[in-house]
Amino acid sequence: MARLTRAETQERNRAKVLAAARAEFTERGFRDAKVDGIAERAELTRGAVYSNFPGKRALYFAVLADAADHAPAVPGEPGLTVREALGALARAWVGALPMATDSAHGDARLGVDLLPEIMADELTRRPFAQLLSLDAIVLGLALERLDPTAGRLVRVAEAALTTLHGASGLAAAAPGFGEIFNVVRACEQLADLDLGDQWPAPTLVPPVHAVDQPWTPTSATDLLTGDPAVLDGDGVVAVLGVHRLTAIEEALRADADVTAVVVTSHPEELSPLVRLTVTELRTRLRQAVPRSAWPRLRIVDDDRGFLAAAAGVPAVDDDTETVVRVAAGRVVARADGYGACHAAARRSPTARPT
Repeated sequence: MARLTRAETQERNRAKVLAAARAEFTERGFRDAKVDGIAERAELTRGAVYSNFPGKRALYFAVLADAADHAPAVPGEPGLTVREALGALARAWVGALPMATDSAHGDARLGVDLLPEIMADELTRRPFAQLLSLDAIVLGLALERLDPTAGRLVRVAEAALTTLHGASGLAAAAPGFGEIFNVVRACEQLADLDLGDQWPAPTLVPPVHAVDQPWTPTSATDLLTGDPAVLDGDGVVAVLGVHRLTAIEEALRADADVTAVVVTSHPEELSPLVRLTVTELRTRLRQAVPRSAWPRLRIVDDDRGFLAAAAGVPAVDDDTETVVRVAAGRVVARADGYGACHAAARRSPTARPT
């Protein structure tokens, strides 16, 4: 039998840790789960667990992301109108909530400790707020494509997600409370609610500089579809820290083909949370909106910074916002700082490349 390479051994051990952690979290719940118990289940040392994950919370996020990525498809038809889409989204959402009859720990209740763990630390709270806003932007833009006369629907999407996340919280804290299908009807009614939603274009934007550099992206997965990301076409590539994710709307409103490259100063902790949130967004979009109405957007978790480096951003942090325009396999324009998404997607370069 051929001996495993170091990389293959690391990948096998990581898979064993994830499987053992899921079993531990399912049986004991997040708070009572022990890293020593996970190591024992995986038949590895405690050090081997920590060599793959920095702590129990990061491991929990990774388990939930992996579970979301492998969740079975939920039967149902996406909606063809805004009302139908909101109803389809809500029905699929409440259908997956843990019920009062579920055991305290089990597959149905695996994720009930997610929000408390996010709330416990500013490191996770602010990125999660941005990730939820990204969810609302993508859902809102998809709803707008179902009804181009409706105006901006991001606030409607925010209201729907607020309602549904609230239902999730109550299902965890007070199982059996309320009639969950009233939540579906409430979400459907949002289609007729005027929230005075308008998109304010940025007033201060950085200059767009002409450049001429090769665009040689590494392979990556598009978290929004689960498929390999097609990165060699023309369009806008936005390298965004986890505190700047809402800026992507500025590029999408320019009707550009957009790739959001998500980066962070804390990839071991926050990349699993990015993958989890965007993977769940993918599931919800599939349930709610026909694929033809999805925005022209790819979302890539760049936990190693390879795509950022290809875009000319060798150092990243949570507040990074650098946007490049790609044409014919070359980076032809670049903008940096707040407003870069708007600038690079809409403005012509102000200087010739040097």
